[in-house]
Parts: sequence; C-alpha cells; structure tokens
Amino acid sequence: MPLRMAGLCLLALLAGSACAASPDGAEPLDNFPRSSVQVSGGGAMHSFEVWVADTPLRRSQGLMFVRKLAPDQGMLFVFDPIQYASFWMQNTYVSLDLIFIAPDGRIVNVIAGATPLSTDPLVSVAPVSGVLEVVAGTTERLGIHAGDRVVHPAFRLPAAK
Repeated sequence: MPLRMAGLCLLALLAGSACAASPDGAEPLDNFPRSSVQVSGGGAMHSFEVWVADTPLRRSQGLMFVRKLAPDQGMLFVFDPIQYASFWMQNTYVSLDLIFIAPDGRIVNVIAGATPLSTDPLVSVAPVSGVLEVVAGTTERLGIHAGDRVVHPAFRLPAAK
C-alpha cells in the first residue's frame, strides 16, 4: 500500500469515516482491470498476468488480504504523474518482490522478499510510473535486476532520434 494512502486513511478516520481495513470493504480483484506484462531478465522474456491498480483506491488496496498468488501472477501499480513510490505490506499475507519501473519501462530497483504484514517502507530509488509486484523469489529465479525492461502499454520507450 502506498504510504501516502495510509495518510489519507488516517485523515478519513479522524474525520469520522471508515477506510477499507478488512476484506469486507475491499474491492474484489475480479473487478480490477487485467493485463499481460513482459519482463526481460536472465536473457529471456517472462510473462505475467496481472491485476492493474489504476486508481488511488485500487493502489491503496493492492494485494492486501490475498492468501495465495500463482508464480505467473502479480499486480501492476500505475502512477500518473511519475513519483517516488513507497509501499508497505500491511494486511498483505504473501511475500512479494517489488519491481520499480521508470516511465520508459526500465527497472530502476528491485526489492526482493518483502516481509508480509510489515509496515516498513519499501521505496523506489528514483521517480517511477509503475511498480510490479510478483511472488517473492521470482526476481532471483528469473534473473530480473535493475536495468532490465518491462514491456506494457503503461511504459513507453523513448522515441528514436
């Protein structure tokens, strides 16, 4: 969950309204848009079927409350405008790898094996326009590192000169 959304939840609670903190208030993942993402790593392209977190509420929910995730599944968080991204794993039961993605699709950093249920911040090292979350161990197993590329319509390669 992006930390800025946590601040919005706190403000909502102080104002007397509730912020989704249980599965009962969560949007079903079936309602999220679906897409395919390809990631280069270890000299090959790897495909993932992802849910797309494309709104502030979807980005704040992310993979919270999910108990199991297949090796070829994940969630793609899309940001506009680009920004430094910060996540935590509160209410997230699956250990995840986070792949932080620049607007051109280049991976700027990877955080492997995020601790489930932790509120420790997980931060991009540069402004990003997306974050891909996959099952922990995926980036190591597939050889995905900073400098590799993510292919998805949300990320555009620079125009040729």
